[in-house]
Amino acid sequence: MAANFWTSSHYKQLLDPEDVDVVHQMDKDRGITLEDFKLIKLHMANYIARLAQHVKVRQRVVATAITYMRRVYVRRSMTDCDPRLVAPTCLYLASKAEESTVQARLLVFYIKKLYSDEKFRYEIKEILEMEMKVLEALNYYLVVFHPYRALSHSEIVMIDLIIFHYFSICCIQSNGSLKMMIFFYYSTVVLNRGLVNDTYKMDLILIHPPHLIALACIYIASAQMDKENTAWFEELRVDMNVVKNIAMEILDFYDNHKLITDDKVNAAMMKLAR
Repeated sequence: MAANFWTSSHYKQLLDPEDVDVVHQMDKDRGITLEDFKLIKLHMANYIARLAQHVKVRQRVVATAITYMRRVYVRRSMTDCDPRLVAPTCLYLASKAEESTVQARLLVFYIKKLYSDEKFRYEIKEILEMEMKVLEALNYYLVVFHPYRALSHSEIVMIDLIIFHYFSICCIQSNGSLKMMIFFYYSTVVLNRGLVNDTYKMDLILIHPPHLIALACIYIASAQMDKENTAWFEELRVDMNVVKNIAMEILDFYDNHKLITDDKVNAAMMKLAR
């Protein structure tokens, strides 16, 4: 993997938002709308996460698989590459790219457990055939930088600040102050990581550099924990307008997610079956 995001294939493949949410003509012919398109990608991202729990791979593999899946549908139609096959294939490919290889037969075993419809209970041969199509759609670029790396660095900086603050006041306050600060830190870490995981339910990873996504998650977590971090953000010298815009996209997603029903998802998936 390239050590520097700015020289990587990931950076070179970042897209404008209007280039991501495009329904291909073959899908339009099936009646798939932009809302359907987004719902199907969200449904398949959740499917990848469920499948990953069964085959026991790291969250990073899940994130890479979802990124592959979302990249595929920038270039290929869902009619041409059925998401129910693309999703597990992306997980299989991501497990190899992230050096956490899952055996194809194990993947197929759990696909059959999760899908009751015989039509979508794929065999190893079909996974391997789709793998070539996915690689082609990705132009064989498998490098993905994730927000987790930037988030970990930010968390180290935050804990350093907590320790510094504690020792500066330890002479006049009790150990309760340190306990409260450490509680805040760990609560924020858990919230941050949950937020980052949820960003893969959107197309943010295709549009924004990962460190900005991580900062947007920290920004939201700080607001929810009622913690003032303005000075800390100012020291980073990043465009806070971009960070706030990403944060708003995440919050909008949560608002809209409440309106998603199983009936809407099933209706969108049924259009693929026509």
